[in-house]
Amino acid sequence: MELQLKRLTATARLPVRATASASCFDIHADMEGTIPPGGRMLVKTGWAVAVPPGYEVQVRSRSGLALKHGVAVLNSPGTVDADYRGEVGVILVNHGTEPFVFRPGDRVAQIGVYRVEMAAAVEVENLGETSRGAGGFGHSGV
Repeated sequence: MELQLKRLTATARLPVRATASASCFDIHADMEGTIPPGGRMLVKTGWAVAVPPGYEVQVRSRSGLALKHGVAVLNSPGTVDADYRGEVGVILVNHGTEPFVFRPGDRVAQIGVYRVEMAAAVEVENLGETSRGAGGFGHSGV
């Protein structure tokens, strides 16, 4: 399978796998910025993608940024649908106590390609019974 990418700026860095067995590609910022503590920012990557039909690209946090700086992808995982052709952006949030400064070329997130089942939404009268029933948040204890 190929993930086709279109470079949108001369400075965009191609997403790369950190190791041969990494499931995701590291994706780089194509801009500089500072995210204050508690702040968020849409970070440009300089790339558009053509996701194969039946798949999606998920944008995920990088564990090192989360652990060392408290920085994460706000809507993790973010979704890039197969029919989207605009620039891939990364919404970062700074949960840390210090401003987070990044520069062009810094790895800010990771992207992976995942199969999607295209289910149909069907209204029904009855969902059937389960042992859990309607038990929601905290139903099994904390």
